[in-house]
Amino acid sequence: MSTAWPYDAPPPALTDLLAATAELVSIPSESYEEAALADHIEGRLRVVPWLQVDRVADNVIARTSGVGPRTLLGGHLDTVPANGNARPVIRGETLHGLGAADMKGGLAIMLHLAHTLESPRRPLTYVFYAAEEVRRADNGLLAIDAARPDLLVADVAILGEPTGAVIEAGCQGVLKAKVTLGGRRAHTARPWMGVNAIHRLSPLLGAIAIAPVREPTLDGCVFREALSVVSVGGGIAANVVPDSASLIVSHRYAPDRTDIQAESWLRDLLSAHLDVELGDTVEILERAPAAAPALGHPVLGALQRSTGAPARAKLGWTDVAFFAGKGIPAANFGPGDPELAHTPQEHVERAALEATYRALRQVLADP
Repeated sequence: MSTAWPYDAPPPALTDLLAATAELVSIPSESYEEAALADHIEGRLRVVPWLQVDRVADNVIARTSGVGPRTLLGGHLDTVPANGNARPVIRGETLHGLGAADMKGGLAIMLHLAHTLESPRRPLTYVFYAAEEVRRADNGLLAIDAARPDLLVADVAILGEPTGAVIEAGCQGVLKAKVTLGGRRAHTARPWMGVNAIHRLSPLLGAIAIAPVREPTLDGCVFREALSVVSVGGGIAANVVPDSASLIVSHRYAPDRTDIQAESWLRDLLSAHLDVELGDTVEILERAPAAAPALGHPVLGALQRSTGAPARAKLGWTDVAFFAGKGIPAANFGPGDPELAHTPQEHVERAALEATYRALRQVLADP
C-alpha cells in the first residue's frame, strides 16, 4: 500500500491518517515479529532533520533537541495473532484490520507528529517499542531501560493505547495465581476411599464467582476490580479418582492497592478453601503493578481540556504503570475503541484519528 504522502518531503498540516494507519496495518507485527515494522518506522524517522533517532533491538526512539521538561509519546509495535483480519480494509471512513485500534492508529499519529512538530512547546521523545502484548519480562520498554535508560527520561508520558480519543487515567494492576488442590487417589468404583481433588474445586470456584467487586473512585475515575478463573486442569485416567487439580486466577485490582495488598486480599479469599494436610498451594505466577491517575500534571490536564470530555479509569493494565514506577506521570490517550482490541471486529474511524491528533497537537505544538 502506498503512503498517504512522501515522508521525505514536507507534509501537509493533516495527512490522511486513515490511509497512514492502513499502511502500518499492512505490515505484520505480531509479538516477537516486529522487526519489519520497526525497520519501516526507523526509516520514516531518520529522514526528519530535527530528530535524533536511536534503535535498541526492535525498539525505535526519536527525540527532538531542547532543554527543560520533556514529554514522551509511546506506542507498542506488536499486535496479538491475526484472526481473519490480517489485511487492512477501508470501508467508507472506517479502517478494519489487525492492530487498527490497538494500536497502529496511535502509531500513525505519532509518526505524523514527529514529521510536523519541528519546534514543539516542550522537547519531545517518541518511543515505538516491541512486545507489549506478551509477558512483561519481554516488554521493549524494559529492554530500552536496561540498555539506554537515558532515552526514556521524561517529565510526563502519553501512551497511544485505544481510548476512543478520551483520556483513560492510570491503570489496574494484575495478579495471576495458580491454586493447586490435593486429594487421594482411588478407584472410581470405590471413590469413597479417596479424595477427589477436582470435586474440591467446586466450592472454591463458587467463592471466586461471588467475590465482592470493589469500585473505588480515584481522581474522579471509577475503577472496577475483577476476579476471574481463566484455566482449570486436572484428571489422571477415566478410572482413577484424581489426587490433584488446579486453576489459574486472574485478579485485576485498582490502584488504591499495592500488589502486596492485592495479594493479601486474594490469599485471604482462597484460604477458607485450602487444606494444608492435602498439600494445597497458591503460587503467584505473574504480577504487574497498578498506576494511580496523574491528571494533576499540567500537560495531562491540558490534554483533558483539549478533548472536552472527562477522563475515565483504565480498566486494564498498560505501560502507564512502567512510567509511574519511575516517577513519571502518565496517561492513556489514543484513537479506537478499547473494547474492540484483540477481537476480529477491530477497527478505527477517521474521526477518532483526527480528534486524537488535534488534541495532541494543541497541547504539544507552539502556542
